Amino acid sequence: MMRYIEPKTTTRRDLLMIAGAAAATGGTTLALGSDAVAQAAGGKVKAVGFDAFTIFSPLSVDAVIDEYFPGKGSQLATAWRGRIFEYCWLRTLNQTYVDFWQILDDALVFVFKAAKVELKVDVHDKFMDAFLNLKPWPDSVEALKSMRQAGIRLAYVSNLTPKILMTNSQSAGISDLFEHILSTDRVKAYKPDPRAYQMAEVVFNLPRESIVFAAFGGWDAAGAKSFGLNTFWVNQVNAPLEELGVRPDAIGKTLLDLAKYVTA
Repeated sequence: MMRYIEPKTTTRRDLLMIAGAAAATGGTTLALGSDAVAQAAGGKVKAVGFDAFTIFSPLSVDAVIDEYFPGKGSQLATAWRGRIFEYCWLRTLNQTYVDFWQILDDALVFVFKAAKVELKVDVHDKFMDAFLNLKPWPDSVEALKSMRQAGIRLAYVSNLTPKILMTNSQSAGISDLFEHILSTDRVKAYKPDPRAYQMAEVVFNLPRESIVFAAFGGWDAAGAKSFGLNTFWVNQVNAPLEELGVRPDAIGKTLLDLAKYVTA
């Protein structure tokens, strides 16, 4: 049964743990190609923390925008996504946290102002609601079920709000597969801040080497690996590796690749 972890105040003990986590590298990483099946976690994996976009496609928002602005959906959606994550990072650095729903709203308004495109209230609301109706990647449900059947514990470790995560999970029929919803609302810091990744370590109560973090973005994979988690990059969009000085432990194109990696 999926359980939402209530936000808490970060204690002095948490801060000491986070300081140590920020310095951890988790050992030598492997420079792997897209065929992650050749590499495996060696049966040590007990739990997986997921970035939500490894399960749900953020590209499903493009089609919604294109309905109202034909031919411009991808361009506007890409600009919106870029501003969303810039605002996440800036608010974490500036210690002015607001939840992801507010980030979505602020970024959407800015992008349309910058593009000098009128954004009517009803259209604005439709675009916001697109994040409550994300479409799963084709193999997501099958892969998640196979991991649970193998006894792997699952949780979200996500910038998204609990409402966004629960609504999409329920629509996809996968909410019962997750043990925890770990939203950055809990620690008031967005990934790649170490406090966000530490949520998985604390809640699973497992050593880092027993936890795999599944990243959608290359920057997120770099953040999780820098924290010290065994990291699998689900590179659905065939993006290049980020030049951030660390590499994920393995790379695949789908959640089925991840399932093979953690259950081998």
